Amino acid sequence: MDYSQAIDYLHGLTDYEKTRIERYTPETLDLSRVKRLLEALGNPHTCFPALHIAGTKGKGSTAAMCESCLRCAGYQTGLYTSPHLHTFRERIQVAGEKMTREEVVALVQELRPIIERIPGVTTFEAITALGFLHFARVGVDIAVVEVGLGGRLDATNVLTPEVSMITSLSLDHTYLLGDTLGEIAYEKAGIVKPGIPVVSAPQRAEAIKVIESVSQERGSTLTEIGRDWDYQAGAFDLDGQAFSVRRIGDGASTLDGTYRIPLLGRHQLENAVSAIAALDILRQRDLEVSVEALREGLEQVNWPGRLEILHRDPLFVVDCAHNPYSAQVLRQALADWFPGQKWVLIFGASADKDVGGMLEALLPITEYVIVTRSEHPRSASPIELADMVASAGGGAEVCVSVAKSIRRGLAMMDPGSGLLATGSIFLVADAVTEWAACNGSPLPENDTDEATSR
Repeated sequence: MDYSQAIDYLHGLTDYEKTRIERYTPETLDLSRVKRLLEALGNPHTCFPALHIAGTKGKGSTAAMCESCLRCAGYQTGLYTSPHLHTFRERIQVAGEKMTREEVVALVQELRPIIERIPGVTTFEAITALGFLHFARVGVDIAVVEVGLGGRLDATNVLTPEVSMITSLSLDHTYLLGDTLGEIAYEKAGIVKPGIPVVSAPQRAEAIKVIESVSQERGSTLTEIGRDWDYQAGAFDLDGQAFSVRRIGDGASTLDGTYRIPLLGRHQLENAVSAIAALDILRQRDLEVSVEALREGLEQVNWPGRLEILHRDPLFVVDCAHNPYSAQVLRQALADWFPGQKWVLIFGASADKDVGGMLEALLPITEYVIVTRSEHPRSASPIELADMVASAGGGAEVCVSVAKSIRRGLAMMDPGSGLLATGSIFLVADAVTEWAACNGSPLPENDTDEATSR
């Protein structure tokens, strides 16, 4: 088995990232499968402490911030996230380094006979087991683990972490998780374990009521950003933003102070403060993180594809917004960082998303719309997207590829306009790669023989 064969094997299992899952139920996402798989591997997920992060928006950014701070504090960290932007190996990192191809192949070969003895193991379940086994084998001091879908029935929910975290919640995957914020909050709060502290980003009333109820029921202390930690936004520019933070209620924390992150958008401050609150709890549980390490980790965090400026002249911005709420957050961030700017919009989205809600947020700031699709199998066709733009009161040009969309977008920009590509992580990945290729820049690390992995 070579690397491409290993990737093909994983994605040859039931893959709900490529084909729409129809039911979010214990019969479809059966945690007993991943438990049996991990038990056959010696329960590697019990060999390291972890932070476990669920949410609709911001869980990847929050995970990246926590991992960066812990690494700067001197710990050998594991980071498990999904989906990937450019290469499968981004999903499983140790000390900031992606898995090697050789490590992937060796572990897939080891897992394969065990997987084949357990009927129905899914791609995500197999990858989760692979990641946890890798973390145990290399001896990480702590892992930061992002939930894949929902929380209650997610394969990562076999963990008993040091801290559970819930980032900003909004309506997404409603056909699976429920069509009210309360129902979605219940599924996300499924990661709360008895007696394990919980940190929640600011939530709307319907969501926080559920999180508070679940936490109380399970005897878990809940820390809420905005109630237990306060923060103030500071100066910002195209290179990042400053903010100040302080713990309230239980007295000052030695982590109170002023920090800076390179990520743009005021919504990232909620994620940063959530990370600080979680790390403060870890300090109380004998995992030391100094103020200096925290400051360094936040300043150095890298989480591409999120309000990322690919080029300043001409201005080209990409963002992974993939639902109406994240599109609204993106619109506000663009207004803050680029006041009065009009945008030529390159838009592509997955077919199972609320495209109409996303367009409602984005069309008012655009002067020209180009619809396209990424190479991902769940991408909506450009013709369908153009019809949706028309239904929303706009007009759109259809382009068959992201590369052609970028060339056309640059041609349609007026002086002072910006080019914006958004709608899905898959569109952003393609846009970043195409932009680098068009400009002779170093291409992102993108395994060319992984064509089937997304």
